[in-house]
Amino acid sequence: MPKHEFFVDMTCEGCSNAVTRVLQKLGGVSFDIDLPNKKVCIDSEHSVDTLLETLKKTGKNASYLGEKSA
Repeated sequence: MPKHEFFVDMTCEGCSNAVTRVLQKLGGVSFDIDLPNKKVCIDSEHSVDTLLETLKKTGKNASYLGEKSA
């Protein structure tokens, strides 16, 4: 499964909880949240556009950083 890395402007635990909530609702994803570096690494078959739109539902600034090599 491709691993995608995103920047999400998270500043606190509440922000990372919001990211967790929207990704779990989407389903079919496994992810790691790196709060200090404001990065979310997602393993998913969903398209990058779908993942980015989902992350933007948190109300946070989100952008795609690229595919992450395993």
